[in-house]
Amino acid sequence: MTLELRLTHAFPGFKLDLDLTAPAGLTCLFGRSGSGKTTIINAVAGLLRPDTARIVLDGVALHDLPPHQRRVGYVFQDARLFPHLTVAQNLTYAARIRRQQAKGFDRIVGLLGIGALLDRRPATLSGGERQRVAIGRALLSDPRILLMDEPLAALDEARKAEILPYIEALRDAFGLPILYVSHALPEVARLATSIAVIDAGRLLAFGPAARLLSDPETAPLLGLRDAGAILTARVAEQAADGLTRLDTPAGPLWLPRVQTTIGHSLRVRIAASDVMLALTRPEGLSALNVLPATVRAVRDGDGPGTLVQLDLGGQALLARVTRRSATALGLQPGLELFAVVKSVSVAQGDVGEGPR
Repeated sequence: MTLELRLTHAFPGFKLDLDLTAPAGLTCLFGRSGSGKTTIINAVAGLLRPDTARIVLDGVALHDLPPHQRRVGYVFQDARLFPHLTVAQNLTYAARIRRQQAKGFDRIVGLLGIGALLDRRPATLSGGERQRVAIGRALLSDPRILLMDEPLAALDEARKAEILPYIEALRDAFGLPILYVSHALPEVARLATSIAVIDAGRLLAFGPAARLLSDPETAPLLGLRDAGAILTARVAEQAADGLTRLDTPAGPLWLPRVQTTIGHSLRVRIAASDVMLALTRPEGLSALNVLPATVRAVRDGDGPGTLVQLDLGGQALLARVTRRSATALGLQPGLELFAVVKSVSVAQGDVGEGPR
């Protein structure tokens, strides 16, 4: 199911001009505040009428329909639940307005883990619980597409960690296209199947998340401070000393305990700044992860830094080193070396479900 977006709209001092075709899955609109991300999803929802618009979802021309006929589920930054209604009444609000039965109620309640909340009112819920209810309400509106406008921005880190697995689950369970707005790169790396980088109303880069995140040319657009690639790995062992071994094409990757089952596939974000490089296999290190790799590309930055793209058995990893180190090591495409990653440098929030 694809979403075709052709939008133009002029604001005072700003013009949106977008041409994008998003594939199935979760497409993240990434960019700084004021870049036009929310404007785009408001146009899809029909909350904004652009100067020109072509919005086609799986052959259905949404731009020809009024907002209430577009069948769009919208999750805002704040939950916007009806305070006088119970959780169950909030969830079924759209269906009751249409005088229909809410489709898939039990499945969605179970997926989001909100069964124990059904009789409570929003004021008694935590921020994370409110957002889960808001997501459930959007799903139970029988949408063609789900729009999520920075749904985690108002939550602290603990509540974000609570919500992320539920968003991963709905991404994989429903086959529903999702447009997800964010300017938090670690969050994007964990959730996105595709990334659209938006700046000043224009599309700067677009493609599969794994490719964009590991590309030295697009890393500056995403933000060098948070630059990092994602690896897909399979859980191979839960060791008695509290570590989990993941198998990658380049060898084992040891991480602090990941609460999952043997054989499970995970997606792991590794920050470029946490990767060290060595020409020979180092000995006597505390770091457990030493992976053979081949240099794919080298990109010098405007300052003293250099981004190095590595091939790890067909998957890509990024390393950020100084230009002096790159020169000393003689880094160039085709060079074989070793990537060193400290186990404790990979946070629990950087490990999630890989898109299925």
